[in-house]
Amino acid sequence: MDTVNRRKFLSGAAAVGVTLGAAAVTRASLARLPEPVIQTSPQTQPPYMPNTGRPYNPVVTLNGWSLPWRMNNGVKEFHLVAEPVIREMAPGFKAHLWGYNGQSPGPTIEVVEGDRVRIFVTNRLPEHTSIHWHGQRLPNGMDGVTGLNQPGISPGKTFVYEFTARRPGTFMYHPHADEMTQMAMGMMGFWVTHPKGQHPLIESVDRDFCFLLNAYDIDPGSYTPKIMTMLDFNIWSWNSRVFPGIDSLNVRLNDKVRIRIGNLTMTNHPIHLHGHEFLVTGTDGGPTPKSTRRYEVTQDIAVGQMRQLEFIASEEGDWAFHCHKSHHTMNAMGHDVPTLIGVDHRGLAKRISKLIPDYMVMGERGMADMAEMEMPLPENTIPMMTGEGPFGSVEMGGMFSVLKVRKDQKPGDTKDPGWYQHPKGTVAYEWTGEPLPPATRSNAAGASAMPRVSAKELEVQIRKPGPVKPSGHQH
Repeated sequence: MDTVNRRKFLSGAAAVGVTLGAAAVTRASLARLPEPVIQTSPQTQPPYMPNTGRPYNPVVTLNGWSLPWRMNNGVKEFHLVAEPVIREMAPGFKAHLWGYNGQSPGPTIEVVEGDRVRIFVTNRLPEHTSIHWHGQRLPNGMDGVTGLNQPGISPGKTFVYEFTARRPGTFMYHPHADEMTQMAMGMMGFWVTHPKGQHPLIESVDRDFCFLLNAYDIDPGSYTPKIMTMLDFNIWSWNSRVFPGIDSLNVRLNDKVRIRIGNLTMTNHPIHLHGHEFLVTGTDGGPTPKSTRRYEVTQDIAVGQMRQLEFIASEEGDWAFHCHKSHHTMNAMGHDVPTLIGVDHRGLAKRISKLIPDYMVMGERGMADMAEMEMPLPENTIPMMTGEGPFGSVEMGGMFSVLKVRKDQKPGDTKDPGWYQHPKGTVAYEWTGEPLPPATRSNAAGASAMPRVSAKELEVQIRKPGPVKPSGHQH
């Protein structure tokens, strides 16, 4: 795996700080603690093919990776390290977050139904933590709620979680200690339990993608999220990446595709796919009965929920894939920006420019112009709308990516094939035939883009309430 390095956290004096969790693990086995694997690249890594244990079809984590394991006497062992990380959210924009093994979100954990799993969790944060295995059936003492199921994992300590992956499905992991801080700082990860054999409700697929929905409040020019924010987030992301930093989902024409999505933001997200219909085949409760499945093009995913979407990639092209809340497809979004559509700025702009030479008129015709302005930005931020496509500015940000369907994409190849080459006659075009009536909307800078209505032209009818007349009915 490229850009992956291994480092030992528990050697010398650090080994003294190891603490046993609820699982019965001897000091002899702790001496053979699995070495943590660290990933620092924000690019989507190739699927991690299993070389031991039960076989399965691995997932592709969007802008992420899957955590390697070792087999120890029939137990699949992983090592997670909770630590501060620097996450590149898009080129030129980095955030100081908390995560696991060098990334936020942490690496995806992939196991097979029936696997006995042992996870070593080392805490390198400045406060205690824990991990809750969201959606898993396991012993109560392994559920990871600090104070209820276990003591917190103190800084410098390592705890051990051990349980059997009892049911296949789409899950996640996150802290259940100081959640407001730790989840707002990016601590979360994906978990996939594959079926151990042919399952009546889980079909084989050619492409299996997964990612988490997360949100941050990071002021332009700063690096650390504001952890007290409850609603007014300004960075809406998939796996802590924002468009144009979110990788595309690259598939072969007529592939059967599965996309697993988990929501750890503080609001719901209607996820919309262009050009195809999909079935909702699973939740964090497991695969859905076939009688409940219906075709959709948008699936709302509420807070704390997982959804599993499946479809046949039967339409070639570059298809938008995004949250349908329009403010969630923008970056560094401000909340106190006035609406200036139709306001004539010409005289005002001239006066202001004497005081502020670089003053720009903003928003009088809408916001699309801002995507094409090369405005100076504060350090460490990103334009609200950005990303270049083959026809110009895409005018999107945040929770937006592209499903790229190609007939010449090789089976199993996850590389970006570049932009789609449209067959002749299949692209919308400008009409150059018989002239049409002139448009009534003004495109002139400073001119009003909205019609004005005189108060004299308004007709208002007012009906004043009068006394209630008796109905004549006797009760």
